[in-house]
Amino acid sequence: MTIVLGAIADDFTGATDLANNLVRGGMRCVQVIGVPNTPLDLSNVDAVIVALKSRSCPVEEATADSLAALEWLREQGARQIFFKYCSTFDSTDKGNIGPVADALLDRLGVTQTVMVPAFPINGRTVYQGHLFVGDRLLNDSGMQHHPLTPMTDADLVRVLSRQTSHTVGLASRTTLAKGAEATRQHLDALAAKNVRHVICDTVDDSDLDVLAEATVEMPLVTGGSGLGQALPAQYRKQGWLAEIAEPGRLQPASGSTLVVSGSCSRATLAQVADFLERHPGAGFALDPVALAEGDKQWEQALAFSFERLEKNAPVLIYASADPEKVKAAQAELGVDRAGLLVEEALSQLAVTLVNEGVGRLVVAGGETSGAVVSALGISALRIGEQIDPGVPWTQATLANREAPLSLALKSGNFGSVDFFTRAFEVLA
Repeated sequence: MTIVLGAIADDFTGATDLANNLVRGGMRCVQVIGVPNTPLDLSNVDAVIVALKSRSCPVEEATADSLAALEWLREQGARQIFFKYCSTFDSTDKGNIGPVADALLDRLGVTQTVMVPAFPINGRTVYQGHLFVGDRLLNDSGMQHHPLTPMTDADLVRVLSRQTSHTVGLASRTTLAKGAEATRQHLDALAAKNVRHVICDTVDDSDLDVLAEATVEMPLVTGGSGLGQALPAQYRKQGWLAEIAEPGRLQPASGSTLVVSGSCSRATLAQVADFLERHPGAGFALDPVALAEGDKQWEQALAFSFERLEKNAPVLIYASADPEKVKAAQAELGVDRAGLLVEEALSQLAVTLVNEGVGRLVVAGGETSGAVVSALGISALRIGEQIDPGVPWTQATLANREAPLSLALKSGNFGSVDFFTRAFEVLA
């Protein structure tokens, strides 16, 4: 059976977020890290997601990487392409969502796609083109303080119009309420008016079902992982996808446990606080200013980790901090350098500790997850069962380990407050 869905994700946790929903929908899913340069056995796979690090890199780099991923996915025979970005539409006025979507449309030779960032079960909804996080507009949700992609405007039609020279339109809730055929007709009418990008209202899962049915034959769809939970049922209706028993089955987990966190989102800060309250003395905080001064703090963190792991005690290494501390570090070091110092420190700690026996690893933050996965030399992840909406366990094979490494790559905004503790309970 051919690959049904080929996805291009703009960060690592976004890729696993989408993969999680595809597995829950009954698709066997593999996530690859960048465009593979060696053949992969995809004989028992229904969906492949190429995880890029293109959310906040220069537009030209994001576009080139995304087009390379598209060509590889087309070579694998993917029936539909999915450009996956964050459910909070993380981007800037220069991109990268609009430019990448334009490049993909041009390469595919099609004139329209939909923009469906919403993930209602995680509190991300769109109404009249405005993105909400819970009951707050995006620009009042905490995302306005994001260090790389501050979101200060909730009107997605307006946001996307600043990123593309093409016309942006809206498929409102009123249209979706009339069903899939009416939605298709609305999209066709917009296409006739040269509306290339269509922001789609989505307030609950029924809207996702309508959009999946209306767009299942579109060559390119874009959005958050919410749409991914609705598409598999439509693939089965098309006869493209068979019923699969246990699509997320993984090998038994082994090895000691570690949490590393570089995210500074409100959700992750609450998860760090909860973990430290449950496990006093289990955390070591990294400071980018101290990291810039030399290896001393990194070595202290490593020694702390070894001491905890030898006692089979929980350990959390984190650079998560409140917005004021983040801004202070960025002011002293520069935004790029502050982020790079944290990513390098956390990724090298993870590599060292995995080599010493850590077999179950939770990573919080998209940029941090990308750095950790790259440092570990992981090229592909098999997607397992869900921990929380948007976050599954995954497994990777490493050359220096007999058993696979179990990883949970968590978007900063996702997960319940007790995520860091409960993730390992789920895996057990």
